[in-house]
Amino acid sequence: MEYVLSMVFLTAKGIKSTLSITGVKSTMTEAETNTLMDTIIAKNIFLTTTGALVQKESAQLTERKITKYDIA
Repeated sequence: MEYVLSMVFLTAKGIKSTLSITGVKSTMTEAETNTLMDTIIAKNIFLTTTGALVQKESAQLTERKITKYDIA
C-alpha cells in the first residue's frame, strides 16, 4: 500500500493550494499533520502564484493500492 498526505492551505490571496506528499507512513496522526502544516506555514518555504501559504484549510491521508503487471 502507498499512502499520500494531501494538505490544503489558503494563500495570501485567499486561494486554496494543495501540497501532496507520497510515501508517508500509514501511522501518520492528525497531530503530526497539524504540526507539519504549522511548520510549513511558519518556515514560509513555498511560494505560489497567489502568494505565500498562510492558513491551514484541510488535510487527508489517502491509501492507494497499486497493482503492477509485467508486460512482455
